[in-house]
Amino acid sequence: MTAYPRFTINRHLLILGYRQPFLDWLLEVDPQPPGTITLESLREDAEAFLVPENAAETLEDAVRWVERRWRMFFEHILGQWLTDEALWPKECNLKMFRQWFDVQYHSLLWDLGTTPLLLEDWEEEEDDTEADDSHPETYH
Repeated sequence: MTAYPRFTINRHLLILGYRQPFLDWLLEVDPQPPGTITLESLREDAEAFLVPENAAETLEDAVRWVERRWRMFFEHILGQWLTDEALWPKECNLKMFRQWFDVQYHSLLWDLGTTPLLLEDWEEEEDDTEADDSHPETYH
């Protein structure tokens, strides 16, 4: 086995980096904000998404692709931080999304792992809480 990267994944990577207005809002509305949260700590573990290869070829394409889906991304991220939707901003819009997040784009992903990839469907888990025999799908 070679020590160099050998396998790529047929996806591209989009990272939505947090900006200061998001942190300001979070600290204002979160009833129990994490005490040591900083913009730097948020950006260290930003939201990352694998997207289809045809989603974008450049950063500009990626920004357009994300902005066509801004509401889905916005609601997903808000839900990761606060499950009580009453605490979410009353009116979210594309302008606010642009102020709160930046888009990073990477077109080539190297898989350095040696185990098969697993795909876990979180929505299916939420819908089917009684199923004991559900297993993640494996991809080679």
